[in-house]
Amino acid sequence: MIARALPQWGLYYTIRVTTSNHPLPDLNDPVQSLPGVGPRVAERLARLGITRIADLLLHLPLRYQDRTQVTPIAALNVGLEAVIEGEILLVDVVRKRRAMLLCRMGDQSGILTLRFFHFSSAQREHLTPGTRLRCFGEIRTGAAALEMIHPEYQIISEHEPPLFADCLTPVYPTTEGLRQPGLRRLVAQALHCLQRQPLVDPLPEALRQTLGLPELNATLRLLHRPPPECAVQLTRRQHPTQRRLIFEELLAHQLSLRELRQRIRRNPALALNTEGTLRQHFLAALPFELTSAQQRVLTEITTDLCQPRPMLRLIQGDVGSGKTVVATLAALQALESQGQAVLMAPTELLAEQHYRTLSHWLEPLGIKLLWLSGRTKGSARTAALEALRSGQAQMIVGTHALFQNDVEFHDLVLVIVDEQHRFGVHQRLALREKGRRGAYCPHQLIMTATPIPRTLAMSVYADLDTSIIDELPPGRTPVITVVISESRRDQVIERIRLACRSGRQAYWVCPLVEESTQLEAQAAEDTAARLSELLPELRIGLVHGRLKAAEKEAVMAAFKTAELALLVATTVIEVGVDVPNASLMIIENAERLGLAQLHQLRGRVGRGQETSHCVLLYRPPLSQVAYSRLEAIRATTDGFAIARRDLELRGPGEVLGTRQTGLMQFRIADPVRDGELIEPIRQTADTLLADYPQAAEAIVARWIGQGQTYGQV
Repeated sequence: MIARALPQWGLYYTIRVTTSNHPLPDLNDPVQSLPGVGPRVAERLARLGITRIADLLLHLPLRYQDRTQVTPIAALNVGLEAVIEGEILLVDVVRKRRAMLLCRMGDQSGILTLRFFHFSSAQREHLTPGTRLRCFGEIRTGAAALEMIHPEYQIISEHEPPLFADCLTPVYPTTEGLRQPGLRRLVAQALHCLQRQPLVDPLPEALRQTLGLPELNATLRLLHRPPPECAVQLTRRQHPTQRRLIFEELLAHQLSLRELRQRIRRNPALALNTEGTLRQHFLAALPFELTSAQQRVLTEITTDLCQPRPMLRLIQGDVGSGKTVVATLAALQALESQGQAVLMAPTELLAEQHYRTLSHWLEPLGIKLLWLSGRTKGSARTAALEALRSGQAQMIVGTHALFQNDVEFHDLVLVIVDEQHRFGVHQRLALREKGRRGAYCPHQLIMTATPIPRTLAMSVYADLDTSIIDELPPGRTPVITVVISESRRDQVIERIRLACRSGRQAYWVCPLVEESTQLEAQAAEDTAARLSELLPELRIGLVHGRLKAAEKEAVMAAFKTAELALLVATTVIEVGVDVPNASLMIIENAERLGLAQLHQLRGRVGRGQETSHCVLLYRPPLSQVAYSRLEAIRATTDGFAIARRDLELRGPGEVLGTRQTGLMQFRIADPVRDGELIEPIRQTADTLLADYPQAAEAIVARWIGQGQTYGQV
């Protein structure tokens, strides 16, 4: 064994270069095969998805630090990270609320302060005037001079000065109990194994050359040990090695979703009848004509449902575009084939709204509807479950309660999921499995009012056919949006008074930062009480998440029939509420909400013939991100433009609601930033599946592993 010490800013570690008597571990071996990785460290690594030595090589840096050269103190800029070298001039322990160790350090160009909030007696003894240090840290503004707070440092010996790093220093994603030096040490060992045992490049050589992508092993070595001249490209995610792995990761997701789509399509499904009369009766009773976009999407769905394989279709449509009508027509096709259809919504309020709407539309046609939520208890629940099992209930509307173990369907042939990204992956999978009859699977129709840019949909919904309702029904007027400081609250209240005097209605929405229905309810109650004092001539209603279902329904019914002029509410009214006479919405603390949520809320007005307004009340000062959100929502009512901006600000995992589900946990790729790669990736996926199926399997296994199960939902 040969031991070699490498400088790591106060930590020296050993890489073991073994002889033939002690072979290096294999890259496919568990991480416990590496020196220093016991059960506790292995458990922490597993939280990062690292279980094999090879996983360390794909645990890619978030960013890099340049520790390859010293910067004179006079040349430092606030906010940057830098290496400095100099002599300690003065040391002092300042005792205020807590003791701090301050070291005044200087070089030939200037002076800087090192500040330690936590320090040991050993540090106090070693950091003395006259000691020379090399330090690394972020430059901050101090009271008397620039500062570094808790820098990493080395004491410089006259006889053996420290070596400079010969490459940029990687900063890795980490977890509690696992520090950067430890991760760097483990990656160094994995790189040493890679030198002896290169990874097999899953991209066929001819295809890789055609795409102009670098070789895998060289790519990994550079990304973990990049030369300083690569810093700018790496920061911008534009280095060829990064593009290689971005391409491969997006390709893995594309292949995974396609394979899962094929797997689901291999299951048979009931080909649904189109010759019945329910649809004709339903369309004849509607007080409006379908738009051309609705008719086009309906034709696509009808064609799918006639096939003996499961429909997998996503309907995108802006707020108020008429997705529910199209979904209802799909459900009627299922019912005319003597099957059951279920519509699942993420909140009780939205599910209740769907139930009321469908009851109004379908009960005159003789269709038996059933409502099921977590609040359905006792004998009512027992009767509901029996109606499901027996087939007496034809159309079922509900919430996550549909997933519960005792819920059994008689013959479920169509599953409709509204705002699907709000459900956990395993919940959606459970509902699909409930509809399975032997080898037969139910058809799936997914709706979302969160528009998804085409390139993102092509990446994350590659297993679904996509239909877009890109036309609003006649009579919908664009909503005028204004952004106003809360200092002008009195003017806003007067605006409500004038609107309601003229026979219009208004919403006042009260969001809170805290995820607490109790606090939200309290805020809404306080606001309703204040507005009742200021607007005594108006009838004011209140709705929030802590009201019982019957109470919420009564308030909403009173608002819909214009018995109430003003409705004070939390964001529970975000989706599904349709009151055409409401033409004014006030959203308090609008800076606290995301773009998609603001757009959804705004969609509650503008449903009648009158010009509608949305007032975004904010509390100054605004952060840059909050300003960008409010400016974006003010500038356009185009849901797709808003979605693109939301993706830029928050990222796809947040917008699609998958941050906790595992579906969109990309390591290096970003489907928004890297959208231009999607089309060549689709073409590459076609080639791999046709000509190199084993390579396709290897790419999916390397990047996703068992995560591909999620795509089945």
